[in-house]
Amino acid sequence: MSGRPRHRNVSANEQALAAFVARKHEIDTMLARLQAHSDEHFGLSPDEITWGHVTALADYSALLKRITDQAFKEDGYAD
Repeated sequence: MSGRPRHRNVSANEQALAAFVARKHEIDTMLARLQAHSDEHFGLSPDEITWGHVTALADYSALLKRITDQAFKEDGYAD
């Protein structure tokens, strides 16, 4: 019997699954942070809001729309 430890061969599918779960966790963490930030009105009080803040939210919205369009195969991502 060999003195080397026995390691189970990890299939490519198992590696992909582990990577998928890790990426999903990253996304879930980002979504939770973004939701909390939104719940707090992005750290702004009503008297602080300027058109610059509106522009920032428009940028956030456009980026999120690209993500949701791709995830749900809408607009330019439709089959």
